[in-house]
Amino acid sequence: MELLINDKVTIKELQQQFSAEFPFLKLEFFDIAPTFDGLPKSHMYPNHKALGNCRRMHNEGVLEITPGMPVQKLEETFWNVFGLSTEVFRKSGNLWIETTLSDSWTLKRQNDEGRTFSTPKPAKEEEPEDPLDRDKWQ
Repeated sequence: MELLINDKVTIKELQQQFSAEFPFLKLEFFDIAPTFDGLPKSHMYPNHKALGNCRRMHNEGVLEITPGMPVQKLEETFWNVFGLSTEVFRKSGNLWIETTLSDSWTLKRQNDEGRTFSTPKPAKEEEPEDPLDRDKWQ
């Protein structure tokens, strides 16, 4: 997948494109430099903002994202090439969790993990009772 990065694109547009490819992941953008231990939600940009209002470098270009790309590489590229502080979140049930402890995982692995913990498991069918099971006769 390719994301066009320029000052007019909104965060929401990037998030929608990213989530179309990785439905159990989401990108969030922050107004402070990235750290190794996550970013406080109080510094998260609202998704209606244009990238021009959110970044430190105003390079335009296309960011190519592959399923085999590690999360850490994606976040570093956003920062080093486009001046955007980002964090990838993974869906876990009804929650979105930061991937800081698993940034070395690929986007595919993160997405697969999110799918595993967010997709309801089918109800386990009970086996029919054995009419000859005398232990149940009382």
